[in-house]
Amino acid sequence: MSNNRQLRLGTILHGASGNMSAWRHPAAIADASINFEFVKETALKAEAGKLDFLFVADGLYINEKSIPHFLNRFEPLTVLSALASVTTHLGLVGTLSTSYSEPFTVARQFASLDHLSKGRAGWNVVTSPLEGSAKNFSREIHPEHALRYRIADEYLDVVKGLWDSWEEDAFIRDKESGQFFDANKLHTLNHHGDFFKVAGPLNISRTPQGRPIVFQAGASDDGKKLAARHADAIFTHHETLEEAQHFYRDVKGQLANHGRSPEDLHIFQGVSVIVGKDAADVENQYQTTAALVSINDALNYLGRYFEHHDFSQYPLDEAFPDIGDLGQNSFRSTTDEIKRNARERNLTLRQVALEAASPRPRFSGTAQQVADGLQQWFESHAADGFIIQGGTPDTFPRFVDEVVPVLQARGLFRTEYPGTTLRESLGLASPVNQYL
Repeated sequence: MSNNRQLRLGTILHGASGNMSAWRHPAAIADASINFEFVKETALKAEAGKLDFLFVADGLYINEKSIPHFLNRFEPLTVLSALASVTTHLGLVGTLSTSYSEPFTVARQFASLDHLSKGRAGWNVVTSPLEGSAKNFSREIHPEHALRYRIADEYLDVVKGLWDSWEEDAFIRDKESGQFFDANKLHTLNHHGDFFKVAGPLNISRTPQGRPIVFQAGASDDGKKLAARHADAIFTHHETLEEAQHFYRDVKGQLANHGRSPEDLHIFQGVSVIVGKDAADVENQYQTTAALVSINDALNYLGRYFEHHDFSQYPLDEAFPDIGDLGQNSFRSTTDEIKRNARERNLTLRQVALEAASPRPRFSGTAQQVADGLQQWFESHAADGFIIQGGTPDTFPRFVDEVVPVLQARGLFRTEYPGTTLRESLGLASPVNQYL
């Protein structure tokens, strides 16, 4: 791999950052998840810091125990389309499920976003971990984990095929001759697979990036295989440097099976940060935010990962309960990690719930110390970049103002955008139209 790697940075739009109760924080915008002025301000701050992209997560099922941010939030494509008109370089990445949407519609939506933003669209491909999602889409059963990824694999073949419907110069629009397009540069998909039958072609031209950037979120074996075949980037999360390095080697090692090189796929670790004047300031910021979470809220938060399991039925101060395979068909990599961590550290249910609901930031300290942590993981090949979430509601602006300049001074991060598209920002090659 090249020794001239450049660190990549994004940020996640997640309501009032910090934890599930951070909306109560004195510095928080309580309705941040549906406040466009807040969203716009966050995007413009990210762009001022020359970050690669803003990332919008999403889900398709809620109940009264859901995280407050999830109860009332913008649909990703809608808010990203609005942001396309007020930003010029920032990548716009949105989550959309392959289990509860149609390939033609999704291909058209993201192609439209790429045109609206002049080449800054990204799609975070998820298979929807929450079983309740089926109830909102006239389905009786939520597909099991392996099936969801088989569907996603074919789904991505279809969407990529639709994005190749038109060659780059297919639309001539010659007023004198009357020729609007070159029919020889139109390609019809005619896909017939196990899950989808899609004729095509797509009714929008090839996009400024050739096609939008494809992200994949998750760390299960099925997720890694899907990413190695299809994705330009992965959004994942690991607790330790060693775990992140193992994941990095595993995924990068699978790329050759698909004729791809390590530089073709960027691995982003999702990390929370707190930036402070000193250790006491950082601890005070953390404790102020953590204290907002009640034990009942923490149990509800933990339950979401396990198909909204009711953890209130167990003794709080006894060992984390044996819940068998619960969680295998939802957030599998996360639930496996929660169980393993509880077992190895002999944690009580109370400890597991509070840690899950208000985890300590992965990197915290002064701006120099946060930069040190990011640099270590980057140079140790634990990540190609990071998706930053503030450990408190007012952390992200401080990260841009204080940490980004340190990374720039060290030559790790850009001082100017290299171009106008997300593909250029990420240093990814233009895709070849499969019909050429």
